[in-house]
Amino acid sequence: MARQKKPVHRVQMTEGKRNIIHQLLEEYDIQSAEDIQDALKDLLGGTIKEMMEAEMDDHLGYEKSERSDNDDYRNGYKRKQVNSRYGSMEIEVPQDRKSTFEPQVVKKRQKDISDIDQKIISMYAKGMTTRQISETIEDIYGFETSESFISDVTDKILPQIEDWQNRPLDEVYPILYIDAIHYSVRDNGVIRKLAAYVILGINTEGKKEVLTISVGDNESAKYWLSVMNELKNRGVKDVLIICADGLTGIKEAIAAAFPKTEYQRCIVHQVRNTLKYVPDKDRKAFATDLKTIYQATDEKKALAALERVTEKWTPKYPNSMKRWKDNWDAISPIFKFSTTVRTVIYTTNAIESLNSTYRKLNRQRSVFPSDTALLKALNILVQEYRCSGGTETANPAAGNRCSETGIPHLVTSYLCEFTRLKLDLIHILPAWTCNYLGLSG
Repeated sequence: MARQKKPVHRVQMTEGKRNIIHQLLEEYDIQSAEDIQDALKDLLGGTIKEMMEAEMDDHLGYEKSERSDNDDYRNGYKRKQVNSRYGSMEIEVPQDRKSTFEPQVVKKRQKDISDIDQKIISMYAKGMTTRQISETIEDIYGFETSESFISDVTDKILPQIEDWQNRPLDEVYPILYIDAIHYSVRDNGVIRKLAAYVILGINTEGKKEVLTISVGDNESAKYWLSVMNELKNRGVKDVLIICADGLTGIKEAIAAAFPKTEYQRCIVHQVRNTLKYVPDKDRKAFATDLKTIYQATDEKKALAALERVTEKWTPKYPNSMKRWKDNWDAISPIFKFSTTVRTVIYTTNAIESLNSTYRKLNRQRSVFPSDTALLKALNILVQEYRCSGGTETANPAAGNRCSETGIPHLVTSYLCEFTRLKLDLIHILPAWTCNYLGLSG
């Protein structure tokens, strides 16, 4: 789904607007678009001051020219510099003797009225460094923002990230995809490669949902068991199938946390790893032979094809087919399902579109200053990816829900074939969902 364009503002001229424009032209010597910006900046400052004067009148209970028995009264002005979309400006904030006045149009300690926070977060999500963001803002808006200020702005989303990472999940997910992308992160002056692990689920409505993102530097059964237990603690009771590449220890972790869940190795990654060291002259023929294995109609025919391919290519490339035999128990689950269902679990392509968004960070930033900075950028990207129509998440900062065309039918087929969960689903899912999935009765 393409990103929706913002509606274009169409000017509707009225007699009142014409009078304001004529007064503006009379008051200011406007010769260029830049002169208009300067005039608007001056008008903005004056408007803010007048609004604050009205707020002070309301606070004290009398206007500036009136007398009153109130023991609190006006006490001059305090100059304050604020940043607006027209640039930096100085305003005069009215003061009262008791210092109890709390202006609302520009609050105390508020130094920005340009809605710059969202712009900073958006630039951060695109992989720009704090220095690049600072320079860009100065070029566009004409006021300085320190790198520490930009870091403080992006830190504001950390509580949202924590809430999102701990949000309750559905009880059953038909399919989960797990993948990893590696980034360079500076740690105490040393640059290390850290992996960002993304878990993407397809829920019972057939919609994509990013369940969690974590950053770490080791893969082990212990690590993946903690990830699986975290999903269980957030409400997940069962997963029908988990698709992943050969992440170290994940097979054992799935067996321990979700013993009835099928673990499916990504076939495309398996093929790529096989052909990695095969010269171009043989790659096409080798790839065609590999198709006879994973496109076989059942496991028995797939095993026969595996023997033929192994016998043909092993003399020339001795270790090329070893991983197919070693990983067969994680490759073979695909043959339990129909062709329709295989198109869903065949590969981690469902997560690749999300990963392609994440990989942009590697092109924009060669090194992240910390794992927290990386986690912030990844979570902001989840929001932007979802808003572009790529996925649906339960992130509170995200907008409307997005559906994935065609997935509900595939999930339906898959659930109908996976009969071991039929009775559990009848108790868990609402009646209309059970009827839709053909699980009632």
